[in-house]
Amino acid sequence: MRLTEIFRQAAESRIVTAAYAVNQGRVPELPAGEELSDFYFIESREPEAIRDLIVRLVKERIPARFGLAPRTDIQVLTPMNRSLLGARNLNQVLQEALNPSDGGPEVQRFGWTYRIGDRVIQTENDYDRDVFNGDLGVVEKVNRIEQDMVVSFEGRPVEYDFGDLDELSLAYVLSIHKSQGSEYPCVVIPLHTQHYLMLQRNLLYTALTRGKRLVVLVGTRKALEMAVRRPEGGRRYTALKRRLEEPS
Repeated sequence: MRLTEIFRQAAESRIVTAAYAVNQGRVPELPAGEELSDFYFIESREPEAIRDLIVRLVKERIPARFGLAPRTDIQVLTPMNRSLLGARNLNQVLQEALNPSDGGPEVQRFGWTYRIGDRVIQTENDYDRDVFNGDLGVVEKVNRIEQDMVVSFEGRPVEYDFGDLDELSLAYVLSIHKSQGSEYPCVVIPLHTQHYLMLQRNLLYTALTRGKRLVVLVGTRKALEMAVRRPEGGRRYTALKRRLEEPS
């Protein structure tokens, strides 16, 4: 079976045409100037400039122009976890921009600081709490006396002891791998050659097709071209053909 159609977006969407182009190994047509579209490429060369531009896009420009909420509607997807433009660093940068410390309760555990209002992701299946790897939630309560934190998953409160917070991480930014199977109103994707090892066609295609209403690429044209022209690196050996041919 091969997926040949995208149903998340309308047929006239530039997200769709861009995704098809990438899937076929072609650089997508990039909208010119201030033309209104659902797909944009904003060129920026230095990693620091890309980082700062992503903050402005998420905090100010996209909400002002498209009416999307920064903490709930806009998802940044990056090819890697490490580096200046990786998920870990960008999560901390966007947390400070969107939900800075105001003197209210917060907790530091396992390399993250959590505050009320933070967007978080469950990173492993927890059958006792009925939350699963990839579920997104918002921190509702931090109780430093009782040493617990409450996260709302689509309106359902789930309680965590501070010692169990290794099951969570901030989710303002996710790796593209982590986003597979999900969709978001808006996706912002940094692309830079510092992501060289992960600049692959299949990852870029996955990131593009996560966005329902708006996709914004931010970075260098060289990195975009590199991702488009590099098919997935390794071949997969599943023995599926042999198993299908075996008599039942």
